Amino acid sequence: MQPSAPQYTERLTAPRSWWIIAALVGVSGALMLLPLGLLPMLGGLVGGFALAAAGVSSYGSQRIRVVGDALVAGDARIPVSALGEAHVLDAEEARAWRSYKADPRAHMLLRSYIPTALRVEITDPDDATPYVYLSTRDPEALKAALTGVRAG
Repeated sequence: MQPSAPQYTERLTAPRSWWIIAALVGVSGALMLLPLGLLPMLGGLVGGFALAAAGVSSYGSQRIRVVGDALVAGDARIPVSALGEAHVLDAEEARAWRSYKADPRAHMLLRSYIPTALRVEITDPDDATPYVYLSTRDPEALKAALTGVRAG
């Protein structure tokens, strides 16, 4: 495998129900502009759906990748050498770590519609961030990718 090829990649896509809501926003825009005529109604339908779809797409476009010797989570790029132990979190533990157990200094890439997560400790003494919390649909595979990069 090439050093630049991703060992793990995941896109945190929004659930399908959010796209239905985006369509309903478009319908609402159309209904609000219906008294003004057919063209404004169509503009409201297209414009409302386009704005809502852009929001859903943007929120669901975050990626988690293990590339080379780095963990890339959203905008953060963390060298694997700065990472400590990784903890797989089931749905209940993930909920606890994104609520009452959360540290405000932690880097959190969370999506509440993804029930499982991976919490990775930061061991860099120059970084005040205690851990990285990552919502992921496959925390075992992400942990295995991080372990593989450390071992390789």
